Amino acid sequence: MATASAYDDRDGFIWMDGNLIEWRSAKVHVLTHAMHYASAVFEGERAYGGRIFKSEAHSQRLLDSGTAVDMPIPWTVEQIEKAKADTMRANGLSDAYVRVLAWRGSGLDMGVSAARNPVRMAVVTWEWGAYYGDAKMKGAKLDISKWKRPSPETIPSHAKAAGLYMICTMSKHAAEAKGCSDALMMDYRGYVAEATGANVFFVKDGKVHTPMPDCFLNGITRQTVIGMMKDKGIEVIERHIMPEELEGFEQCWLTGTAAEVTPVGEIGPYRFEVGALTRDIALSYEQLVRGNH
Repeated sequence: MATASAYDDRDGFIWMDGNLIEWRSAKVHVLTHAMHYASAVFEGERAYGGRIFKSEAHSQRLLDSGTAVDMPIPWTVEQIEKAKADTMRANGLSDAYVRVLAWRGSGLDMGVSAARNPVRMAVVTWEWGAYYGDAKMKGAKLDISKWKRPSPETIPSHAKAAGLYMICTMSKHAAEAKGCSDALMMDYRGYVAEATGANVFFVKDGKVHTPMPDCFLNGITRQTVIGMMKDKGIEVIERHIMPEELEGFEQCWLTGTAAEVTPVGEIGPYRFEVGALTRDIALSYEQLVRGNH
């Protein structure tokens, strides 16, 4: 599959609503509810050596996200697992990115309400390298976004819902225009929150500090890395972090399925070293996902 090809013009197969279909035939109608009202939830996953890391946890979170946005998904974890395996096999992929999407399709409703419209689902797999390019060696460069993660009173902030990513797209576009690869977002209270598609960790005096995920997604990779550090005897402090504290941190990294563990070298005016602890966590995560632990 040519990496330069547009995503709708590739060879391969996509699972849609129970069937594997030719990649270019995976289309929806323009009056699909999700296109107008963002009624969609999704998962991003990675397969290593033919095995999707934390696959069932991702499938369960998809169902939980659907419930959170009042969009019950009519497939079980077991059915989603089979769909992912079938799609990987059909595309002959071993190391791959896996995107599972559930959305409100077109139906009898075409307003804000969509209770009578079917919930549809697709599974797509493709080869996808390092999310931040060569940042794993020298550290990613981040902007500081003007947009903030909203209060959990305004949105189901723990759902991986499509609409919640609009401000992430805007933030990342602004960051890329400045020569950065991502942006750090604050939350509605002004605390450090996360990057546009990854959670963030900081190191100071041998201890790891990370924002409390009380208004943004508590990522599966985030949880995995915290567990990994606790097993190593590293103290992990989950707390509210003020922006001015960035000046005092020595190291920083991002975690996410796509990002994996990516060191950060700069956030706005602040600089961080790609230190020994950061490199150790990145290597340990790589060994874990590939089953070499």
